[in-house]
Amino acid sequence: MDQFEVPAIVPADANANIADLLVERVKATPDRALFAVPDGDSWRDISAKEFETQVIALAKGFVAAGIEPGDKVGFVARTTYDWTLVDFALFYAGAVMVPIYETSSAAQIQWNLADSGAIAIITELADHTERFEQARAELPLIRSAWAMHAGALDALVAEGASVADEEIVRRRQIANGSDIATLIYTSGSTGRPKGCVLTHSNFVELARNSAKSLHEVVEMPGASTLLFITTAHVFARFISILTVHSGVKTGHQPDTKQLLPALGSFKPTFLLAVPRVFEKVYNSAEQKAEGGGKGKIFRAAAKTAVEHSTLLQDGKKVPLGTKIKFALFDKLVYSKLREAMGGRVKYAVSGSAPLGPRLGHFFHSLGVTILEGYGLTETTAPATVNTATKSKIGTVGPVLPGVGIRLAEDGEIQVRGINVFKEYWRNPEATAAAFDGDWFRTGDIGSFDSEGFLTITGRKKEIIVTAGGKNVSPAALEDPIRANPIVGQVVVVGDQKPFISALITLDPEMLPTWLGNNGLPADMSLADAAAHGAVRAEVQRAVDEANTFVSRAESIRKFAILATEWTEASGHLTPKMSIKRNVILDDFAAEIDDIYTVPVSTTTTSLG
Repeated sequence: MDQFEVPAIVPADANANIADLLVERVKATPDRALFAVPDGDSWRDISAKEFETQVIALAKGFVAAGIEPGDKVGFVARTTYDWTLVDFALFYAGAVMVPIYETSSAAQIQWNLADSGAIAIITELADHTERFEQARAELPLIRSAWAMHAGALDALVAEGASVADEEIVRRRQIANGSDIATLIYTSGSTGRPKGCVLTHSNFVELARNSAKSLHEVVEMPGASTLLFITTAHVFARFISILTVHSGVKTGHQPDTKQLLPALGSFKPTFLLAVPRVFEKVYNSAEQKAEGGGKGKIFRAAAKTAVEHSTLLQDGKKVPLGTKIKFALFDKLVYSKLREAMGGRVKYAVSGSAPLGPRLGHFFHSLGVTILEGYGLTETTAPATVNTATKSKIGTVGPVLPGVGIRLAEDGEIQVRGINVFKEYWRNPEATAAAFDGDWFRTGDIGSFDSEGFLTITGRKKEIIVTAGGKNVSPAALEDPIRANPIVGQVVVVGDQKPFISALITLDPEMLPTWLGNNGLPADMSLADAAAHGAVRAEVQRAVDEANTFVSRAESIRKFAILATEWTEASGHLTPKMSIKRNVILDDFAAEIDDIYTVPVSTTTTSLG
């Protein structure tokens, strides 16, 4: 059994809680800009001391409103400065936040609030409030509902003006390391969401040790980041706490359509993103170049970038010709992409799904080192991560200090350490099933190299076994296909079938640009595009490329392009944009049957 375990760098403090991280930051650098908020076309800094002052004022409001230590409070909001303000105000008041995805339906909001036993909720937008109100009749425990769009935070601050400072000091010191810090519900990709009980120690010890491992990232002069992925997810939630601990200036941009302008004005030094964001940046740049008649130059630049980075990682000498091409493309292409991201980005932390070597090497040649990591809600986010000095593109890095990972006989990744959650809320059966002793069973399959770098190869429950007995990991095929600009999502199928096939959707954002660049009507409907020969040929090209990574028995023989889109609203994606595979297999069972029953004249045919 492969096993790698790294001792914690920072001694554990059983009495420390998350509020202590802000207290320590204010004591160390009271005047350092800890946040920046939009101010016209620029940004206004908020110092560590100013942030804590606002946190205390809001915490007093929660106290005055009757929130007691240990009370659960639901929170539905986008990724903004106010999210972290509310988060720390609840910590200072001794309460426990139950974050809810901003895209959650009324039924999902009802489940999270009812299952957690929440007695209050905070909503940001009118739409969030409306969805809560649809479920309110089924939530008898909710006695307070605060709507931020109606000025609730200011009202709470005013209400708490008479609460003594000493009461907040008392409350923020009540929790110790083993106490519950937050209750985060899983995304529900494999069933009803389960509440993960994450403790103060999970966040405190992981933040302190991660800051040491990633000190080049979080302690570089002028370190800053722009958060845009949802802070309701554990990945961004952990980073938002890590940045407070490390003194990193943080901005927020909840509207990803405004991401590029925000990057240009904020100029962060590192980013936090999921692979789909990097795919979008690459694909948008490629299609823009194509539209300007420079597609050939961009593709040559991309090929050179990947080749140059791969040679450097492998420790091989870069040929003179490649050096010359790289220098030329750096002026023509790479420098412009760097500027589009603000011009100062040195690192990008990627998680939630596999990135793939191609994008990793491409961005590396831009001067952006992508530090891919691995973790789950149950591991408070990162269990492994590539670092500035110990990194291999295509892997999710070595284990973090304080964390141990072993591979079971079937290759399942199991984790123990400072980051592993306490239990599933009110679900002892699920908790017992999730552990082997003190090792958490992740359900993911992976492998280590000789230096302890972990590679994720798939999900245990998603392994496809064909009628011929061949085991196939869908991710190995899905990720390369999804990299194509016109592809939205992919689900590989073939369990107990004679061959592997796939269901594919088109990307409605990128499709019009691609159609225009290829002399086709940009306003073509998804249904017409799915049946169009040029579109089918482009998808075929993506499938053929993916097939080069696997054996003949594992390759996709047929695929269907669907005339629809998979979204969270349609019930086919989780809030973090992961595929709900079982739902898709059920909803599109007829299309899958057609793949295996409709006769075709070629080995790989798209069914529009």
